[in-house]
Amino acid sequence: MRFDGSTVVVTGSGSGIGRATAVTIAELGGRVVLGDINLPAAEEAAAALRAAGHEASAHRLDVTVPDSVTAFAATAIDQAGTPVALVNTVGWDMIQPCVDNTTEYWDEIVDLNFMGPVRVTRAFLDSMIAAGTGAIVNVASDAGRVGSTGETIYAGAKGGVIAFTKSLAREMARHGIRVNCICPGPTDTPLFRAQPEKMQDALVRAIPLRRLAQPSEIADAIAFFASSRSTFITGQVLSVSGGLTMVG
Repeated sequence: MRFDGSTVVVTGSGSGIGRATAVTIAELGGRVVLGDINLPAAEEAAAALRAAGHEASAHRLDVTVPDSVTAFAATAIDQAGTPVALVNTVGWDMIQPCVDNTTEYWDEIVDLNFMGPVRVTRAFLDSMIAAGTGAIVNVASDAGRVGSTGETIYAGAKGGVIAFTKSLAREMARHGIRVNCICPGPTDTPLFRAQPEKMQDALVRAIPLRRLAQPSEIADAIAFFASSRSTFITGQVLSVSGGLTMVG
């Protein structure tokens, strides 16, 4: 499984799963374009990759701002060419009962977690369609598959990403573009560690493998869907959760 000389775009790559994905793809020979709203974090990640002998560049990306998305895609394609894979990892959540949510919170959650991947994907589609090949990997959440207490709107947004993935896979099949989705369970990221310790402990105890996922383990699954090892797989949703959500 290699990406030698090929461009892979990874959003949300300044930290967490996105950064781990950028590292994994780079170690497999890919030329990585990192996008993140936290440009210093993305630049630091790209610099570390270059210091290790890999090709990487970083650019600011706010997936909630259409002009930012358009500019990011144009720069990425101009500087690194049409990507063989686009990975959407941007996401954010705050644990809170639905009845305590504000409408502003609803808008922010949906705009970032659902419309963000939609905007970024659309910005790269024309170039990928012209190339007649490629892979899109969306990172949703097991919350979108089975629901999650305190994450109702987030679960709805991530469920939207799952449905978006499946529908886009049907439309893009004739263009040779595969679209798949990864649904992580609890993962050792800054976002997870921001939760109360009691909640963290409860989630770990609920996982059959009795530990959190490491971001690199999610990245391995993403790399598979992004690579030529999965050329006959599209429209699929893979849970990477240590067995937390064993559903059909």
